[in-house]
Amino acid sequence: MSGHSKWATTHRQKELVDAKRGAVFTKIANVITIAAKKGGDPETNSALRSAIEKAKSVNMPKDNIERAIKKGTGELAGDQVEELYYEGLIPPGVQVIVKCITDNRNRSGSTVRHLFTKNGGAFGSVMWNFSQLGVIQISKSEIKDKHINNEELELELIDQGIVDFEKEEEGVSVYTEMKDLQIIKEFLEGKGLKLERAEIDYVPKEKITLNDEDLQKIEKFIEELEDNEDVNDYYTNLN
Repeated sequence: MSGHSKWATTHRQKELVDAKRGAVFTKIANVITIAAKKGGDPETNSALRSAIEKAKSVNMPKDNIERAIKKGTGELAGDQVEELYYEGLIPPGVQVIVKCITDNRNRSGSTVRHLFTKNGGAFGSVMWNFSQLGVIQISKSEIKDKHINNEELELELIDQGIVDFEKEEEGVSVYTEMKDLQIIKEFLEGKGLKLERAEIDYVPKEKITLNDEDLQKIEKFIEELEDNEDVNDYYTNLN
């Protein structure tokens, strides 16, 4: 995405920690809880390990992390959270997948539907245009500081079996098969690189480009999604 990219989202989340610390911690705690349902050991559960790393990056207290893990493994009672996906379109043809982690599916569904309607959109099937891939992002400053050559890095990663390598204004994005995400992540970290993010995303097969006016409207919608406590992530077909 240009204009309102996942790079911007990552930075915005970190900036919001002090201003909306409780909401950010709640979102991340829910991610940890969902991941921990598949096992409470981060050494053998890569999704849990990634969620814990995200929690630490925004200085989430250790007690909060441990409580979220125990909630997921069933050691701690409490409202059960679940992962839900909503699909829809926003004019002029922007496809959006919204991922919610919530303890109240009725609240989440009505809230997300309202955000679509409020911005002229509606729920509808768009998942057909997306593939699930591992996405790793490395900032331009990190590559510069480590004296990494983009072309050489791309060739090395092709040898490692990546799906795609994309140079962007903010840095580079590396796309992998889901099963290869952790392997490629460890390969890059082994080169001393600090990664901006390494997660499973829904990546569009076909993208669209918007003019500035339409892009501003979409950015408003995206910001409203980010500010919603139930919304954990979102994916669009923006170029």
